[in-house]
Amino acid sequence: MPVTEHQVRQALRPVHDPQLHGSIVDLGLVRRIDVGGGGDVDVVVAQIFPESPADELRRQVTEALSGLDGAGRVGVDLVVMSDDERDDLARHLEESRTSPIPMAEAGARTRVLLIASGKGGVGKSSVTVNLAVALARRGKRVCVVDADVWGFSIPAMLGIERPPVILGNRLLLPPEAHGVACASIGFFVREDQAVVWRGPMLHKALEQFLTDFWWGEPDYLLVDLPPGTGDISLSLASFVPRAEAYVVTTPQPAAQRVAQRAGLMFQSEAIKLAVHGVIENMSWFTGDDGTRYELFGSGGGQVLADRLGVPLVGRIPLVPAVREGGDKGCPIMVAQPDGEAAAAFVSIARRIDEELAPTRRYRSELRVV
Repeated sequence: MPVTEHQVRQALRPVHDPQLHGSIVDLGLVRRIDVGGGGDVDVVVAQIFPESPADELRRQVTEALSGLDGAGRVGVDLVVMSDDERDDLARHLEESRTSPIPMAEAGARTRVLLIASGKGGVGKSSVTVNLAVALARRGKRVCVVDADVWGFSIPAMLGIERPPVILGNRLLLPPEAHGVACASIGFFVREDQAVVWRGPMLHKALEQFLTDFWWGEPDYLLVDLPPGTGDISLSLASFVPRAEAYVVTTPQPAAQRVAQRAGLMFQSEAIKLAVHGVIENMSWFTGDDGTRYELFGSGGGQVLADRLGVPLVGRIPLVPAVREGGDKGCPIMVAQPDGEAAAAFVSIARRIDEELAPTRRYRSELRVV
């Protein structure tokens, strides 16, 4: 029996636009469906920008329709939206939001992970980037907000050189690399320009990262915090009061004592966010002979986890390629996916994804600041 237009539309519903990550049917991007007498199907789909990933969109549409019973030849024609159509789409997206920051609502699908440290130099941003890629490789949709406005580095570590795209002068579409979308102050200031902002300006900038960028409904939003405690952490607690904090430290006792302050900050009455775990970085170096050398001591991560009453989620070895990958915009998860460091990130991502997800009851008990 020949396929019907209704069947074609339903088959296209799971197809997501590569930039908006929403159903092309729900977004109104399916412009025309023609079904021939022999079951041949021709569809016209709107492409947001001329430079949008057309091949990916065409592939998804073709695959979705080729498996339909009764379908014959499949033809896909992509047409680029006009400025007025893009403005209408941006307005539709804004109106579809249930609140300015949907991911902050109770029962929201997105898990917000705050990656923190007591001081700089512990590899917090490297952990953020590689954990994001590891989660993306588990089939999750992952975004990162680079909230370290003074030491922004996430775009460079991901190898992102292009700025966000503006949709209808209303919304910013974050650029992506390695399956991870990113927002950063680095897109708006020069590399040699100092960011000298007081608390209110920091608060506003973070708010715009969460509201002016179109995130859709990602599975994870990772936030790379600046080291230490301060205004940015307070602001994020008010924006996403159900976020999960993860504290990064190195093994030496001095480092974990400083990192403890970050954990205690989240648990304080002023913020009261749930600390879900500790990640120990630079735990050991493996020599050419296979021997592990604990260059920075040992046990600091476990001591910190015990003091905070949370699990030690994982330990990451000291591998020079982690630093090299960050400098070159090729994270270790991409450069050496079968290596020792990548295996650690894969394990940490699995634990966070499978074992450390908060229950709905636990979420409801968190106090909104």
